[in-house]
Amino acid sequence: MRKAGAGGDPHAEVRMFVGIDVAKATVVVALHPSGETWTTGTSAKELRALARRLAALRPAHVVLEPTGGYELPVLMALGAQALPVSLVAPARVREYARSHGQFAKTDVLDARMLARFAAERPVQAVTLPDAAHRTLMQLVARRRQLDEMLVAERLRLDQQRLFPDSPVVADIEETIAFLEAKGRDLDRQLQAHIAAHPQWRETAALLRSVPGIGPVTVATLLAFLPELGTLSRREIAALVGVAPLAQDSGAWHGRRHIRGGRADVRRVLYMAALTAAHHNPALKAFYARLRARGKTAKQALTACSRKLIVVCNTILKTKQPWQAPRPATA
Repeated sequence: MRKAGAGGDPHAEVRMFVGIDVAKATVVVALHPSGETWTTGTSAKELRALARRLAALRPAHVVLEPTGGYELPVLMALGAQALPVSLVAPARVREYARSHGQFAKTDVLDARMLARFAAERPVQAVTLPDAAHRTLMQLVARRRQLDEMLVAERLRLDQQRLFPDSPVVADIEETIAFLEAKGRDLDRQLQAHIAAHPQWRETAALLRSVPGIGPVTVATLLAFLPELGTLSRREIAALVGVAPLAQDSGAWHGRRHIRGGRADVRRVLYMAALTAAHHNPALKAFYARLRARGKTAKQALTACSRKLIVVCNTILKTKQPWQAPRPATA
C-alpha cells in the first residue's frame, strides 16, 4: 500500500484494490485508485509472476468474476501468495457499472470497474476449492473443451463433404472418433470421481432423479454451482443468469431478457431443457403451454431452463427426489 499524497495525512496508507478480467488466454489487471492496468498471459509461469507482483503491492482485496473455470488457475496462483481474493457475480458488477454511467464494455474497462467495485462494495473473500472440488472443476472444464472441439470438427466435416474428392475427410472423421472416445473416458472419470466422494453422492442421486438432468449436467452443477440448494428460487435463477430482467419505462414495456450469470451452467441447463421438454412430464406440458401462447422455441426453452434450476434447488433443499406431477382429477 502506498503513502497518502500531498494534502493528506502523511502517515495514512492508501488502500489498493485490484480487479482482474479473466479470459481464456489473457488476464487484464487494474489497480484502484491509481488506474494502472496491464495485461498478462495465463500460462503457469505468467500467473505465478502476476501473483508475486500483486503480493508485493499488498492490496486490500483482489476481485474477479467466475468464467466457467478459466478463473481457477488465477485463483490458485493468487492463493499461493495468500492474497485476499473474491469472486463476484457478473450481474452485480454490470449493475454497478451502469449506476456509474459506464455502458461500454472492454477488458480494460471491466478490470477497472472490478477494482472500483472492490473498493466501494462489501465483498467476502472466497474459500478456494479443496483438491477434490478442484479436480471436479478441471474435469468438467475439460469435458466442455472436448465438446467445443467436436462441434468445430463436425462443422468442418460437413463443409468438406461438399467436395467429393476432399483429401481431409478421413482425417477429420478420425479426429472426431478420437474426441468422442476421449469424451466417454472423461464421463467415466467424472462419475468415478463423484462416486468416490460422499459429499456429492447424495446430491448427485437427487439431481439425477429429475428427467432431463444427465450426468454431465450433474457434474457441472456440482462443480460450478455449489450454492444450489442454499438460495431462494429467485436468487438461484439470478445467479445462473436465467431470471428475466424487465425493460420497462413509464407506459413502455420492453421485451424481458436474460443476461449475466454463470454462462457455462446456463449453457448446460439449456441443453438439459431440450431433453426435459420432451421427456419430463411437467416440463413437457410447461413448454407446450408457452409455445401455445406464442413464445418462440428459444424463449420457451429458456423458461424451461429457469424452471429446471428452480426444481433442482428445491429438491436439494428438501432432500426429496423428483416426483412426477399427479394427474388432475375431474
